[in-house]
Amino acid sequence: VLLLAYFALQVIYARRKHKISPPETTGHPEFERIFRAQANCSEYFPIFISLLWVAGIFFHQGVTAACGLLYLYSRLRYFQGYAVAAQGRLGPLYVSAWLLWLLLGLALAGLLAHFLQP
Repeated sequence: VLLLAYFALQVIYARRKHKISPPETTGHPEFERIFRAQANCSEYFPIFISLLWVAGIFFHQGVTAACGLLYLYSRLRYFQGYAVAAQGRLGPLYVSAWLLWLLLGLALAGLLAHFLQP
C-alpha cells in the first residue's frame, strides 16, 4: 500500500510541476509516463495481492514473501524507469511478469497439494 501511495504522490507532483489539473490525463510527456506507470502498477496490484495471499497460505510463507518483496522492488524499478523513458520500463516489466507467473505456479502447486493429498 505504501508503494501505491508513493506512486500516487508522484502523479500529484507531476501534475503540479506541469500544471495539469484533474481530470486531465494528457499533457507533458513526463506527466503522461508517470500517470501511466502509476495506473499500470495499480491495475496489477489486485492480481499480485491475490496470488501472494493464496501462495502464502497454501505453499510456503517464506518463499512467497521473498517473491513478493522482489515483485514490489521490480514494480518500483518499473515506475522509476517509466518515469524517465518509456523504454526504461521493459526490464523491470519482464521481471515483475515473471514473478507473477512464479507466484501463480506456487499458488497452484500449494492448492493442488492441499486438495489432492490423501
